[in-house]
Amino acid sequence: MLGTFGFAVMITAVVLIPTSIGLIPAAGVGLLLLVGVVYLLYGVAWFETARVSGLYALDIAPPAFAPSRTPGFRGWCGSVWRQFGSGRMWAAFASFALAAVLGLVMIVFAESLVFALGGLIAPRRTLPAVNALAWLPTNDMGGFELRLTSLVLVFVSAAAILGLALLHRVCSIGIIGAAERAAALRAAADTSASQRAGAVRAADVERTRIERDLHDGVQPRLVSVGMTLGIAQQQIDRDPEAAKALISEAHTSTKAAITELRQLARGIHASVLDDRGLDAALSALASRSHIPVSLDVRLAERVNRDAEAAVYFVIAESLTNAAKHSRASECRVVVRRREDTIWARIEDNGIGGAQVQPGGGLDGITNRVHAAGGTVSIDSPIGGPTAVEVNVPCAS
Repeated sequence: MLGTFGFAVMITAVVLIPTSIGLIPAAGVGLLLLVGVVYLLYGVAWFETARVSGLYALDIAPPAFAPSRTPGFRGWCGSVWRQFGSGRMWAAFASFALAAVLGLVMIVFAESLVFALGGLIAPRRTLPAVNALAWLPTNDMGGFELRLTSLVLVFVSAAAILGLALLHRVCSIGIIGAAERAAALRAAADTSASQRAGAVRAADVERTRIERDLHDGVQPRLVSVGMTLGIAQQQIDRDPEAAKALISEAHTSTKAAITELRQLARGIHASVLDDRGLDAALSALASRSHIPVSLDVRLAERVNRDAEAAVYFVIAESLTNAAKHSRASECRVVVRRREDTIWARIEDNGIGGAQVQPGGGLDGITNRVHAAGGTVSIDSPIGGPTAVEVNVPCAS
């Protein structure tokens, strides 16, 4: 089929590409034709990838059409343009064109093989056709010479067909496989860049949060302690009782500042997470929550530290956001191990309407999960409830 229909499709595409480009100045007619060529090339690439993958038992997914990055007609035009420049599509089309040429050559050798086999059986009836294919002087040959010629032609044709089949296998796997590996490398590079950017943003958000908590909480309290002790020092000789009261007030403020510093340090990384694992750390976190938390954690074994830290941060930040903004009366936290990921869902019965704002809690959650190579889904319709669902890759 590739030797006839495939060759015709290849010639059609090769002719239409320069024709459509040349007709672009003609009132944009070439643009419409070029769009059709892009979809034709994509269809051929999809077919060729699926054909080679199925024929040689390769685990290669057919290429997907370039997605639209913006809505509307402009986004569609950008999608078509990116697809036109897709290296994977052109590689698959090159494999298809090579297969079509090899198929056309194989048809010639297949016909030669059929006529040569017929020459072995009935040389006087079949050899005129062999003569047309092989340009052999069969008219002056006897029966033995004709059969010997047919036998040689059988071996030559069979060897040529086998060689063409092996050549097609090597070339198609090389072309399609190389394009797939290049696409996989680009996807891995994009994922790595996204994770790196997420880690940078997560670190920046975390740094901003720590600075804000220190500036708005602990720092003013410590300044107040210092001022209170200064006043007490001035009054200790004149009014010892008032000085004692001030020292007691400073002592209380100092203990509150220490508590805030502990909470701040715990928000950065909980020591119990390293000592006893995610289940124990979440139990301690739920016990300190300002709203009741229903905790359901089922982890058969410990996983890597980064995954545990990411999930802990997501749940801690989600509970903090719920306590500050959601007006919720309860929260439910579910954590499961799903093959090579930790899945967690945090849901409250608050008013909803939560949105990701730069530098906000949900932004920090998103950045932290992306930095860990995971995915996050936030669903918070007006009126509630709000649900945060994450999947973080892990390894035991």
